[in-house]
Amino acid sequence: MSIFEMKTHRSGRTYAKPHFFILNKGLNSGKPLEKPCPNCFVVILQTDEEKNTLFHLSMMLQIGGFYAYYLKGSVIPFISINDCRNTLKKGLKSNPIANSELKKYIKIVSVIANKEKELQNVIEKLAVLKVSYIQSCINAMH
Repeated sequence: MSIFEMKTHRSGRTYAKPHFFILNKGLNSGKPLEKPCPNCFVVILQTDEEKNTLFHLSMMLQIGGFYAYYLKGSVIPFISINDCRNTLKKGLKSNPIANSELKKYIKIVSVIANKEKELQNVIEKLAVLKVSYIQSCINAMH
């Protein structure tokens, strides 16, 4: 895996190479994002495969609480860019799982995340259906 570049994202900036964003403020600091937000870092890579690997590794580190150790601030916790970068690098280098094993775990996490998105979409559609049904029932009564 090649070295990645991490910068503070500036609103309105676009990136040509494969990239993703990492939330840097709040209790969800370290959470990878597909779309930017005002408080995030951008991780720029060379290939889409590297992007996918680091995106899901970052997700695993965030869910596992590895970024939470580095949170600073009393009102709004945040993670510094160096702490975030070093945590991601440690996740890549010191991972006891062999590279092929890491890819297997990341693929499984990726499949689970995609299924989660599909289910959230179904839940949103059911909520719209419920509102529509209730509105039609109320209209029928009047």
